[in-house]
Amino acid sequence: MRFASLGSGSEGNALVVEASSGTTTTRVLLDCGFSAKELERRLARLECGIDQLDAILVTHEHSDHIGSALAVARKWSVPLYMSWGTARAVGADEAAGIDLHVLWGDETAAIGDVQVCPYTVPHDAREPLQFVFFDGAHRLGVLTDVGTSTPHIEAMLNDCHGLVLECNHDVDMLATSRYPQSLKARIGGNHGHLSNHAAADILASLRRAHLEHIVAAHLSQQNNLPELARAALAEVLGCATQDVLVASQADGFAWLALGAP
Repeated sequence: MRFASLGSGSEGNALVVEASSGTTTTRVLLDCGFSAKELERRLARLECGIDQLDAILVTHEHSDHIGSALAVARKWSVPLYMSWGTARAVGADEAAGIDLHVLWGDETAAIGDVQVCPYTVPHDAREPLQFVFFDGAHRLGVLTDVGTSTPHIEAMLNDCHGLVLECNHDVDMLATSRYPQSLKARIGGNHGHLSNHAAADILASLRRAHLEHIVAAHLSQQNNLPELARAALAEVLGCATQDVLVASQADGFAWLALGAP
């Protein structure tokens, strides 16, 4: 299994996950927070096209995650997966020409060579989900857009080989930013976004014996710095800061393989 980001942040999010059985290959897109034209451009960097996607999964209805998902799913006939609450929030439940599949928290769905394990999280959306992907040998955990950890989140992310973990903001930078107090409260609240410190606490709570790749994601361009996110996670892992990758808004990150020699 391998994975790559097309971009991560408040201006758009998308992650490609690919698994192969040796005879078949499955590619799923987690979130589609860009226009169709921009999605095509960013996929081309990975030598992939929209017509090569087997499914689009959506975590929740916020524009930086839903983006052009419905339009892309309709135009390219790509199956679209999301919770019922998200579907209702974006009108996918009544949209014509959409192959909609409803996901339920903690019910695994098989999409080709990938087992998709959605799990519920606290965030200010209708029915948000985050995901663990499994190819039969390796687990990739994704956790972004969440206000606080829960025992269930930590149980889902134990024993992952790859982890994409939100490090949205630095607490001090957010506190002294020009954001209105109401927005600061939303971001830092229990249904908002994870700080570097909160992400580090989650990482510290996990079983990490198999962890090969850790990526800090969904960084605020106003209220965080890549070096702060790296330092917070590296301290937990006892590794060099450069060993912690950061998913950028402009470029995401290139393919990372799990289980590679």
